[in-house]
Amino acid sequence: MATIYDIAKHVGVSAGTVSRALSRPDKVLPETRQRIEQAAAKLGYVPNTVARTLKTQRSGKILVTVPDIANPFFAQILQGAEDAAQAAGYAVLLGDTQHQAEREERYAQMLRRNEADGLIVLGHRLPPTARAIVQQQGKTAPVVNGCEFEPTMGIPSVHIDNTAAARVAMEHLYGLGHERIAVVGGPPDNPLHQQRVEGVRAAARARGRLRQLIIVPGDFSLASGHAAALALLAGSPTPTAIFCFSDQMALGALAACRDRDLRVPDEVSIVGFDDLASSRFLTPPLTTVMQPMQEIGARAVKLLLAIIEGVEVPLQQTLDFSLMVRGSTAAPAG
Repeated sequence: MATIYDIAKHVGVSAGTVSRALSRPDKVLPETRQRIEQAAAKLGYVPNTVARTLKTQRSGKILVTVPDIANPFFAQILQGAEDAAQAAGYAVLLGDTQHQAEREERYAQMLRRNEADGLIVLGHRLPPTARAIVQQQGKTAPVVNGCEFEPTMGIPSVHIDNTAAARVAMEHLYGLGHERIAVVGGPPDNPLHQQRVEGVRAAARARGRLRQLIIVPGDFSLASGHAAALALLAGSPTPTAIFCFSDQMALGALAACRDRDLRVPDEVSIVGFDDLASSRFLTPPLTTVMQPMQEIGARAVKLLLAIIEGVEVPLQQTLDFSLMVRGSTAAPAG
């Protein structure tokens, strides 16, 4: 089996240069790094990860915990995180917490045991072990939040401005002439729900429509959107537009409209949030708030690795969003 000394002899550099090129490629000139990587492939070099871990006290792995792996929203974020980690020479360990505090804590303990070099939390809670690490290490703690921004966690985060995004969606509906707008939100204790409700209410207040506004809870799932929309459409007067805080719930609302023989957007307009890949292929295509899911994942990884390497970077990163206007919204009938 080839060693770094074989590669060094083949390329004509020192073993130290080979070691740096393979473990910290940013520290070696691109041309030299490329020659070393080509030689490693040619000679069949396989790195001794155990020895490297003992020497550097790093595992070469980062841990990402996700509240619900079945949600396609998180799948997009994970894809961006995986691509960024691989490009930096890191592997990603995935933890599906299923919204359970016990699972969140078990995964956080992996960071304490040095089984991962850093932790990205895609939920809005910090388990006790992670919270203790943050309290002990402060800004140097390798713990980052992605998408579900909660200021009280006190950790670096990558997210969009959810309040502004929700307000833009509501202003779109008001601009079309809708007055009876219903909102299907998330769990009341979820920071995304709270921030988006703030934007929703700000838009309604500016239009003098706060008293007509209806807000009901959901859980971001297809089933909760379907159930909430059915209940709203059975009420009187029925809303002419429904704004859902996720595309999954908006898909459920579209199904509820079909169940009640209501045409979208002729009789009811639907707006979602996220812009999942499937949203543009629905019938009708879904008007939704686009947030850059893959970029959130990639930026979260780069932010975490910068903290691990001691590089100064902005610790709160707010990314752009946009409203994708498609066929599911129109002026109300009559």
